[in-house]
Amino acid sequence: MLILTSYFPITSPTLIFFVVLLIILLAPIIMGKLRIPHIIGMVLAGVVIGEHGLNILSRDSSFELFGKVGLLYIMFLAGLEMDLESVKKNSKRFLLFGLLTCLVPLLLTFFMAMWLLDYSQTASFLLGCIMASNTLIAYPIISRYGLQRHSSVMLSVGSSMLSLFLALMMLAALSASYGEDAGIGFWILFILKFALFCMGSIVLIPKLARYFLRRYSDAVMQFIFVLSVMFLSAALSEAIGVEGIVGAFIAGLILNRYIPHVSPLMNRIEFTGNAIFIPYFLIGVGMLINVGTLFEGWRMLFVVVLIAFFGTFGKALAAYISSILFRLSKAEGHMMFGLTCAHAAGAIAMVMVGMRLEVSPGVFLVNNEMLNGVVIMILITCIISTMITQKAAQDIILSTQSRTISGTSADIHKANDEKILLCVKYPEIAPQLLELAIMMRNQKLNRGLIALNVVYDDNNAATHREQGLRLLERLQQRASAADIQMQTQVRLATNIANGIKHAFREFGCSEIIMGMHVHTDVNPKFWGEFLQSLYNGLNRQIVLTRFVQPLNTLRRIQVAVPSRAEFEPGFHRWLERLARMAGNLDCRIQFHGRNESLELIREYINNHHPSVRAEYTFMAHWNELPRLAENIREDHMFVVITARKGTISYKTALERLPKELMQHFAGKNLMILFPDQHGSQKEESMTFTAAQHEEESSIYDTISRWINKNRSH
Repeated sequence: MLILTSYFPITSPTLIFFVVLLIILLAPIIMGKLRIPHIIGMVLAGVVIGEHGLNILSRDSSFELFGKVGLLYIMFLAGLEMDLESVKKNSKRFLLFGLLTCLVPLLLTFFMAMWLLDYSQTASFLLGCIMASNTLIAYPIISRYGLQRHSSVMLSVGSSMLSLFLALMMLAALSASYGEDAGIGFWILFILKFALFCMGSIVLIPKLARYFLRRYSDAVMQFIFVLSVMFLSAALSEAIGVEGIVGAFIAGLILNRYIPHVSPLMNRIEFTGNAIFIPYFLIGVGMLINVGTLFEGWRMLFVVVLIAFFGTFGKALAAYISSILFRLSKAEGHMMFGLTCAHAAGAIAMVMVGMRLEVSPGVFLVNNEMLNGVVIMILITCIISTMITQKAAQDIILSTQSRTISGTSADIHKANDEKILLCVKYPEIAPQLLELAIMMRNQKLNRGLIALNVVYDDNNAATHREQGLRLLERLQQRASAADIQMQTQVRLATNIANGIKHAFREFGCSEIIMGMHVHTDVNPKFWGEFLQSLYNGLNRQIVLTRFVQPLNTLRRIQVAVPSRAEFEPGFHRWLERLARMAGNLDCRIQFHGRNESLELIREYINNHHPSVRAEYTFMAHWNELPRLAENIREDHMFVVITARKGTISYKTALERLPKELMQHFAGKNLMILFPDQHGSQKEESMTFTAAQHEEESSIYDTISRWINKNRSH
């Protein structure tokens, strides 16, 4: 044993990193078996290997560096993952519940710490700020039960964001004033500096983000740019006397709009943080905890019980008072309490700030007693949160079971009917098509995508096939970065449209996304023989797109809806896809159409996507389409819902669509959408009643145009 102890603590950087990686690997496995949140596992592992435990590792400079990065990363991700639109739409309820769930536990903990624990005012206020915030540790339970859109859940999510924001602002003020002469002059100067910092960030960061993300699509460059913004914001906030975590949080809030939650970039950011930096930080926190103090007497147990009780009681009081005021059921009140009572990474981040605030030489605001109390409180509240949330979710499901069973069978059938086919040919637009598919897919179903490259079967087929394989391989790598499965196929065909149709049927796809075929001249066959054959031969949804700038820089989607579009069988499919796209991009979506169509669209958006910022503008006639071009800016996407000939929403004005698009919408982000129609795909059998190919314009249309042309002369 003595021989083994001579090798500890480990000082080799290679072995230190190996031990840390081993903990990151094993802690979730062990904690998962024990039904304890992984975050606690990382902290406990740090306790075991630290100098106050088995003394396996010493807390060297790597823990300082990676710990600092992990601390900033936690708050940055908190800002990125906020659903700001939900807060805006239900602002009054969110504001009331957010204030209650922040101020009630803050005040209770503040007075408890001063009167019962005999802490100073500043230490008591810091502890109050920690208990005022909360982490949605039990949210995965909500996802498992499918209650993300339930009113009590949305209230809890919005109030959690607000309480965290308020707690951070109060912490920023405490940190800025500590050790200073906090008179009126100091506070005026502090408010001015902080306001200037916020205004500068709000103005400059979006401009930088739009400029960079539009011009550079390289995955590594985008990732480095985002991290650079985070660290710059943190450094500037420290320069004005505010903790760096506040700057990182504000940077996350501002970049929230430009990094969709389902994008590959977001996946890379979360992966890097959750794999290395955040676990490193949590292990480092555990290494600071002195387990010996837990056995020094009843004082430590007394501290833990008081912190956990008053903080949790304050959250419960706020949740149940709010549920009574909002006339919610008992189960919904339990849900609000369960989701808002847990504390995790945010609490650790704030207590670490207190450990750097020096009261007097060598004495810091947060001592080992408070640190140990907060860490153990986190374990207790996480267990309470998961138990109560699970019970509340079950009660809510049981109380609405009859309505759910009777009303969702058709919706489930429709939702399951989703398998997107990407038709790719050109390397420059293939990544954008993939990103569009990711924005439109249903994350809950977690269905894979199909990427197809059809090669014309001629003398150059072998070369083109090799190019197609390389393109699909790169596309599959991008899909893997977003944690999405993708099947790929290069197909030889003597007719490209037929190759796509055959693959569509073989894979059992529900819709097609492809790049737009662009002509340099305007002619009656604007769509081209290939596309004309495709949309006349398939009755399923086809999405044609033309991108001028990256999707994540779009600020508005403008949709032209033809009259009677609501009577088409594909109405809800295209509406659902566009709503998902607007929600994931966090941009506004504006529908132009007749009142009858707009009312049904409004009802669907409100019921299924309440967080989407939708606007509805009356458009009396399809002739007004060119006028819309005046309001389409470079960061807008213009969507035209068109129709196949012979369908209920088809109109002769659609024949002018190619010419109008070329004249008025050149250089714009454009999407043309052919909705689902009645009937199944045509079989490969020629009959006298149903031809294999339908012309875009009939001979009668040609004669009519010729007569009108001669009349004009």
